[in-house]
Amino acid sequence: MFTRKLFSLLFVPLLAVTLASASSWKELGPDGGDARSLAYDPHNPDRILLGTSSGQLYMSTDRGRSWSRFAQIGAGDDYVLDNTAFDLTDSNTIYVGVWSVEHQRDAGDLYVTRDGGKSWRTIEGMRGKSIRALTISPSNPKVLVVGALDGVYRSDDSGETWRRISPEGHAEIKNIESIAIDPKNPDVVYAGTWHLPWKTDDGGKSWHHIKEGVIDDSDVFSIIVDFSNPSTVFASACSGIYKSESAGNLFHKVTGIPATARRTRVLMQDPKNPQIVYAGTTEGLYKTLDGGKTFKRMTGPEVIVNDVSVDPRDTNRVLLATDRSGVLTSENGGSTFTSSNRGYSHRQVSSLLVDAKDPNTIYVGLLNDRDYGGMYVSHDAGSSWSQASKGLKDRDVFALRQAEDGDIFAGTSHGVMKFSRKTDLWESASVVVKEKTTPGPKIPAKVVKGKKIPATQGKPKVTVEKSELTAQVSQLAFTSSQWYAAASTGIYSSKDEGKTWQHAEIAGEVRFLAVGAFGDKVFAAAALEGYVSTDHGENWTQVNVPKFVTGVYDAAVGFDQTLWLATQQGALHSSDDGKTWEHVTAGLPWKHVLTVTLDTAHNRLLATARDGRGVYASADNGQTWKYSDDSGLLLRSAVGYRGGYLAATAYNGVAISSSSTQSAMTTPAAAGPGNSN
Repeated sequence: MFTRKLFSLLFVPLLAVTLASASSWKELGPDGGDARSLAYDPHNPDRILLGTSSGQLYMSTDRGRSWSRFAQIGAGDDYVLDNTAFDLTDSNTIYVGVWSVEHQRDAGDLYVTRDGGKSWRTIEGMRGKSIRALTISPSNPKVLVVGALDGVYRSDDSGETWRRISPEGHAEIKNIESIAIDPKNPDVVYAGTWHLPWKTDDGGKSWHHIKEGVIDDSDVFSIIVDFSNPSTVFASACSGIYKSESAGNLFHKVTGIPATARRTRVLMQDPKNPQIVYAGTTEGLYKTLDGGKTFKRMTGPEVIVNDVSVDPRDTNRVLLATDRSGVLTSENGGSTFTSSNRGYSHRQVSSLLVDAKDPNTIYVGLLNDRDYGGMYVSHDAGSSWSQASKGLKDRDVFALRQAEDGDIFAGTSHGVMKFSRKTDLWESASVVVKEKTTPGPKIPAKVVKGKKIPATQGKPKVTVEKSELTAQVSQLAFTSSQWYAAASTGIYSSKDEGKTWQHAEIAGEVRFLAVGAFGDKVFAAAALEGYVSTDHGENWTQVNVPKFVTGVYDAAVGFDQTLWLATQQGALHSSDDGKTWEHVTAGLPWKHVLTVTLDTAHNRLLATARDGRGVYASADNGQTWKYSDDSGLLLRSAVGYRGGYLAATAYNGVAISSSSTQSAMTTPAAAGPGNSN
């Protein structure tokens, strides 16, 4: 028995990792972001699990007031943790059902720990299942039921072995989105699909539609069965919320939820009062006090609710897992909510900037956060953050740079924007000018005092045409004499600190992703092309990007005027302005190097990689590289900071390493082919 289990563990391709605390890295925020699921320990409800959309599992031990990273589920970052659960009899046993964003139909797993998170493994019977629902039977905790895209599965031995209980290949009982088990009879199971609900009364031997009263073609997101009266069943669908008082034989639509709040992602019953039910929707949290006769919205419509948790000891304490707002907590049954995200940051940081005159002031640009995104600023080295996005109008921020006078400029999804520290407001800085010269008037020949004066051309007329740069600006590069912007419509330069921009004359329509500059030289890159200028952007020459490169991420000009490309095939550098290239693998990963940047304060190059969890640094113009200690986070870019680093992470906001990191630099084990980190 021991040998068989050990063999199974050794050959599981994706294992969860319990996070170590030895790293010198620390997460700084900004707090909040997306949160997918909540689950409390039934033996100690102070312990709460928080699932994310990037494979990370967080834990709170103080009722959700603060959080810390608990485990990384899977080796990548594409697992969505919509279903987490403590075993009802053993708090050391935790189940996590996952599905993959990248491979939604045929990838997923059921992870389990039996030792409180010290070690994790996948369950063989659930390998490759895209798990969308997971429920434990209240009357028999050994019974677990999982809903996956290919059907319904059941375990009778606390998750060790599984069997399919829905008909294989059934045309309707598939794409399972929700599962509920009768609180008194584990053989009675409800399954909500992407097309109406189903029910079995005999543990899966037979199934029947329970669609009477439900609008046809309704996605069923959540089902709950009344713990005090199993004949009462609630179901939420894209067409509304339904209630049955006949164990699903007949449903009727409840009132009080507006038609626009179509997606009720979760229903949650108060564990003490069965008349109280919460409905988490894409347009706020709703609550009924009368068993569903009427519902009242408890939050603003901007709150997108993914999960609801009610403390069984004090049911006035309600936690919400939301999109963009992280965790919200109420102490009065949902009447008011406050953020409860200390230690929890699930933000996609696209750019970092440390104020040139005040290193305690840090600016970050965010992606995919709409009203909650834009730019955040900290004036206390990351201890606290405030949003500074007034005037951005929901723009994503891809790049941040600072002018000599201290103002901040951003490359955004809609042009270049300027932030004034005096007014804390953003305004457009996207004026594009183009000089148009028209020939002067012809002056005919004439005779003056008997002398013939030939015809001449009058002084040419120069006019300036103005337009606005509205395209996506992915990167900005500033030098003392000129600024550059890499945009989806070309390369732009400015000689007057962003007041006006000129479009570079480059043949063809090139969508630029990156630009780097140092001294007189500028290097701009598109997905598979590069252009270099050695005269402040006046003239551009196309460089020969090697044919084996399938995608470019970043471009830079080194201190010694060499060109650098960060590509899907690793880092390349050229000392002859792009005529020839060298693939740099000594000390750097051999593929997916994301950034190569200049740390001018420390006279070194910095690099990050897609699968890297540390920073690569070179103090000899890229001849050799050293690796910082592992952060445990997926780093996307980095800047030098107080002897260590500040890094933008893929999903966890900003991370900082201590100065001790630098004194203990080591070369990573993953410098060559076959080992990417």
